[in-house]
Amino acid sequence: MARGMNHIYLIGVLARDPELRYTPSGVAVYEATIAGEDHLAGADGKQRQLPWYHRVSILGKPAEWQSERNLVAGDAVLVEGTLDYSSWDAPEGGKRSMVKVKALRMEQLGTQPETTQDAGGGVRMNGGMNQVMVVGNLTRDPDLRYTPAGDAVLGLSLAVNETWKDRQGQPQEKVHWLDVTLWRDLAEAAKDLHKGDPVLVAGRLTNESWTDKDGNKRNTTKIEANRFEVLSRGTPSGTSPTAAPAAQREPVAAAAPGARPTSNRAARPAPSKPARSGGLDIDDGLQDFPPEEDLPF
Repeated sequence: MARGMNHIYLIGVLARDPELRYTPSGVAVYEATIAGEDHLAGADGKQRQLPWYHRVSILGKPAEWQSERNLVAGDAVLVEGTLDYSSWDAPEGGKRSMVKVKALRMEQLGTQPETTQDAGGGVRMNGGMNQVMVVGNLTRDPDLRYTPAGDAVLGLSLAVNETWKDRQGQPQEKVHWLDVTLWRDLAEAAKDLHKGDPVLVAGRLTNESWTDKDGNKRNTTKIEANRFEVLSRGTPSGTSPTAAPAAQREPVAAAAPGARPTSNRAARPAPSKPARSGGLDIDDGLQDFPPEEDLPF
């Protein structure tokens, strides 16, 4: 049975001027980097400010329409979109993949928020919104691990189905492969999930960078969960999924690494004074994109 729900909402500022370009086949691509901060309470009760930078793309005619609005770095926007998975053969060999935000809507805010200038010459909003909600099926059994400090951490791999009809009215389907990280109580609660289980995950979008064994810089985009729900395997198509008997418990919420669990609802960003940049470069980990010919349509 095909399942899939895939939503992301971002409120932030344009970290730099957006760009409009065209693929070799003539498709317009509007690209922007949205930047903000997640404010979370740490284990000591103090607020933590976690900067985020997410690349957003708009394709086709909507890209040209968006470009005509002449938004520039520092403008505050709302983005409604989906997470889009793509993969390609790297020139140096091997398979590469990425997850990015495909915008369905971008609106300029009517107010101008406080911003912070970062070490890379860009800007980000002091606060904002960074919320993801997806429904998919586990592609493998989860593996519960513990950090040296004793914190439980669990990784999930989700297959999220997208279905649509092409211009000829023929049904099409694409699978988006998404990685999810759960921490502490939330990780413990999800340790008995199994491959194939359908789940709902809510959280925030994060980017991680590392250097591989060959010295190449790599980047991955993940969902850091603050809530999950196990869904029934037998939900008929077109009806609302309900919790499976094994999941008849209070929903569990978890904070980000170093943060303390709070309620079972996702925390809303708290107001904060302007923060100084921690030295994060807006281009860190964002260079490795697929060839233009491999852009999804």
